[in-house]
Amino acid sequence: MSAIATAAPTVPEIEDDRTSLTKEGLKRAFFDHLFYTLGKFPAIAGKNDMYLALAHAVRDRTLQRWICSAAEYMDQAPRTVAYLSAEFLMGPHLGNNLINLGIYDEVREAVREMGLDFAELLRQEEEPGLGNGGLGRLAACFIDSLATAEVPTIGYGIRYEYGIFYQTIIDGYQVENTDKWLRYGNPWEIRRAEWAVEVKLGGHTEQYSDDHGRLHVRWAHDKTVMGVPFDSPILGYRVNTTNTLRLWRAEATEAFDFSVFNRGDYLGAVSKKVTSENLTKALYPNDETPQGKELRLEQQYFFVSCSLQDMLRLHLIRKLPLEQFDQKFAIQLNDTHPAIAVAELMRLLVDEHQMAWDDAWRITTRTFSYTNHTLLPEALERWPLELFQRILPRHLEIIYEINARFLNDVRIRFMGDESRIVRLSLIDESGERYVRMAHLACVGSHTINGVAELHSELLKQDVLRDFYEMWPEKFTNVTNGVTPRRWMVLSNPRLTGLITETIGDDWITDLPRLAGLESHAADAGFRDAWRKVKRDNKIDLAALIRRRTGVVVAPDSMFDVMVKRIHEYKRQHLAVLHIATLYHRIKSGRDGDIVPRTFVFGGKAAPGYHMAKLIIKLITSVADVVNNDPGVRDLLKVVFLPNFNVTHGQCVYPGAELSEQISLAGKEASGTGNMKFAMNGALTIGTMDGANIEIRQQVGAENFFLFGHTAQEVQEIKSRGYRPRDFYEANAELRAVLGLIQSGFFSRGDQDLFKPIVEGLLGWDPYLLLSDYASYIQCQERVNAAYLDAEAWTRMSIVNCANSGQFSSDRSVAEYCRNIWRVGPRPISLHAKEELQSLPPDGAGRYGRYDR
Repeated sequence: MSAIATAAPTVPEIEDDRTSLTKEGLKRAFFDHLFYTLGKFPAIAGKNDMYLALAHAVRDRTLQRWICSAAEYMDQAPRTVAYLSAEFLMGPHLGNNLINLGIYDEVREAVREMGLDFAELLRQEEEPGLGNGGLGRLAACFIDSLATAEVPTIGYGIRYEYGIFYQTIIDGYQVENTDKWLRYGNPWEIRRAEWAVEVKLGGHTEQYSDDHGRLHVRWAHDKTVMGVPFDSPILGYRVNTTNTLRLWRAEATEAFDFSVFNRGDYLGAVSKKVTSENLTKALYPNDETPQGKELRLEQQYFFVSCSLQDMLRLHLIRKLPLEQFDQKFAIQLNDTHPAIAVAELMRLLVDEHQMAWDDAWRITTRTFSYTNHTLLPEALERWPLELFQRILPRHLEIIYEINARFLNDVRIRFMGDESRIVRLSLIDESGERYVRMAHLACVGSHTINGVAELHSELLKQDVLRDFYEMWPEKFTNVTNGVTPRRWMVLSNPRLTGLITETIGDDWITDLPRLAGLESHAADAGFRDAWRKVKRDNKIDLAALIRRRTGVVVAPDSMFDVMVKRIHEYKRQHLAVLHIATLYHRIKSGRDGDIVPRTFVFGGKAAPGYHMAKLIIKLITSVADVVNNDPGVRDLLKVVFLPNFNVTHGQCVYPGAELSEQISLAGKEASGTGNMKFAMNGALTIGTMDGANIEIRQQVGAENFFLFGHTAQEVQEIKSRGYRPRDFYEANAELRAVLGLIQSGFFSRGDQDLFKPIVEGLLGWDPYLLLSDYASYIQCQERVNAAYLDAEAWTRMSIVNCANSGQFSSDRSVAEYCRNIWRVGPRPISLHAKEELQSLPPDGAGRYGRYDR
């Protein structure tokens, strides 16, 4: 039983300031919140009460920095980054805030002295599942790095009541459960009802003339939803800057209709509330149905409209001319989800603020920049014209006007090239007509960037080639990065301690300084210490695996890990073919010097993606056979870690030894998991895809396990006419492995269960698994041989970490700030709350225009 459950803490008898960072001050704040915020005393307080009391105490220590930052920004009106993203996968806040405040050790010690279990308190926090994977995690890393760089920033998104589903595995299948992350409340957010905005939907448009005879358009909408902001502080690392994550919740303009209730229609009395709040109920409603498509489009427009209205409010209360809007806000579109912002800003400027079209368009195109995150054509959003017109009739008119003016420019630039006009049009006219959201983002933005060198080149050569030929100056690359504060300092304290002891702690905000570790790779004592850190991390990961799955794994086996969204192009099933190959070799008496391995998988399949869900079933079915076969279980273990998320990642990345980055070359935009693994000393087996290429360049080809076709070779193979069965016929081991799956060996004799996977591989194999199979198996044999030499493997691990400095999100946002947003740091000075409280709301002095 934990200390939390058995010990009633002693209340310290000391008075201290509310923002004190001393241990005694923190203890006092803890008990103040337990008593006065939660209404509990220690004897009746549960684990979650203790967590909430600590979280509120820590939040108090962010508020002075947060308010001072807001006051400085309001007074000085610096250019502010507005990061629009449908996902912010933040992870738990408490540990990260303690790291950034610089009080992690003090709080841990204070909690220990109160007789509580610090690790148990951290585990109480419900993780906000406000993202699906890399996109949302990148947004979280970026706003961490922007605060650390002291750049004024607001992250704008959606406060989903239910985040990405909670994944359980039942009989080997993924089952989606409701993610109730708000069931105990969220101590980090503040509801700002006074800044709520109205969002219009549906209806039709009407033309009218003003007093000067000028023609205008009025949107006669048929539905209104309120957008209410919820703000959370985003702390920079050991700086005063604290930026804002502003997430919008949909609410009804009238939550309860009393007259309808009095007529006895009790459900009807709250129908508007239910309908309105559906907008922000869940992350990514399944858009396979017409209703799902409609809800998803409304959801995206809702948060974009709320955010732009909020920016205009901030701009105007500063008494700044509307014509300067683009000088004060740099808006980043994180993928196509917020692309409707281009049309919405035009609507707000032209319709609501009566600005001339040309002036509004100039401001719009100077304000927006667009990050593309995909090379998959099906992931470039497009909306049926009928649906778009029904929900956003005024925006469709604006898009038509943008398109007409844009295509006139295309005709002048490429005279007579009618096919190019068809390809570039914002409206897809082939078959059912669609609005192309990536095209809207490209036309309305001053900069378009990819997220890895290969990805950016492939955008120019293929997906956005016509736009590149139209505006080559718009295109650039910013390779993704991840924050070392969460993904090393917080998640891997043992490695952080060893590194800091060896080269100092400047690397935490200047990651290229990790290069100083490389010279220590030759030191046998340092290698011993490095191996001990890794083994202790593996013990922690083994404990997590046992706790979550019941499977016991050996910490001395190689931990071979693949955690990412389940998708055919990411090729989890290629890794399964390798496991089946090893299993077949062992059972055939050809195991040789096979290193014992623990294969760890994790990731979620989209609820409507049936093939991805079948791949999860394949993984778990192979695991059932392998883990229960006494002839192989000392050599192979297979684990599927359910509900992989940020919290689990903080244990998985430090414990991993081999990072599986095996997507088909030319399909992965960048990847960020590959960076987290490398930072924490895992070696990569991977293709020349996404940021793998840059990781290999940085760590050296000799420290990276490369296999498979290049993106160019993939294109050549497909252009010649790819025949996967040729590779099947030519490789006896591949035939044997697929035969095991096909025969029902891994499915209790059911030959139909995995038939879609096998037939897909033999029939068309869109992601070239069979073509890359032999290369992958040979590469895994090199991995096996390398792992047998523990000293050499450790040197490679150290070199991977030492050369991962390029993959910090601090570097990424510095490039955005310098080359795209044109913003710089604005350091924040702390002021006493008495000074801020004494300022008049409309005074003339310092902070005089601050109205918060």
